Amino acid sequence: MTAIADDRPVGIIGGTGLTSLSDLNIVGEEQVTTVWGAPSSGLVRGRLGQQAVIFLARHGNPHRIPPHQVNYRANLQALYDAGVRTVVGVNAVGGIHHQMGPAHVVIPDQLIDYTWGRASTFFEGDLEQVTHIDFTWPYDQDGRQLLINAATSAGVSFSDFGVYGATQGPRLETAAEIRRMERDGCDIVGMTGMPEAVLAAELGMRYVSLGLVVNWAAGKSDHIITMAEIEAAIEQGMSGVKQILERSMAGLGQLSQLPQSS
Repeated sequence: MTAIADDRPVGIIGGTGLTSLSDLNIVGEEQVTTVWGAPSSGLVRGRLGQQAVIFLARHGNPHRIPPHQVNYRANLQALYDAGVRTVVGVNAVGGIHHQMGPAHVVIPDQLIDYTWGRASTFFEGDLEQVTHIDFTWPYDQDGRQLLINAATSAGVSFSDFGVYGATQGPRLETAAEIRRMERDGCDIVGMTGMPEAVLAAELGMRYVSLGLVVNWAAGKSDHIITMAEIEAAIEQGMSGVKQILERSMAGLGQLSQLPQSS
């Protein structure tokens, strides 16, 4: 039993800018399917340091699935079926808070869901009973602390708080929408934070988000948002994201062996 538990992998879901991990010692890639269909990509099994991990490219590899068409249920189910109980979702986001500019890392503690029409729950269809899960704290607190500790030790510029506003996409937001989100309390904006977080919660998985700000949100700078700006921020900031993943992985692996606290 102990040997099996020690090999329980940590899941990493990579988004824009993280379709692969160069420091991942790859063991193999597995094409799988689930009762919800096929996930976005194959499950890449490997080790990051001494920790077993499974990497999944959220938008596919190559990057071609838009955020509103990602099969989030299949992605989370595939990881769960593969033994993953702790997931790090890496998200490219826009900065709303004045401290959260391009190339800054954010470890959010809350979220607001503005998405619509996405398959956002496992609890539908022919149910034996209606199920409501508690979602007061969408991100696992122990996992967040491990990311915070890793970012601190790595000397990465980061914020240990943030409300993630999840929008539908694939278009970027208007300046008026960003002003509304700021009034709502959002600090960052992205398109993939939901329903990924709630589906993990429904499966009883620990889930944390590691956000890389790749642009100022609409209306927060004196110019329009360009892909060149986004790509430059990814190039500048992704090394910090990878350092945080590497330094937190052993702790996240140990966390995977423990029951989730309420």
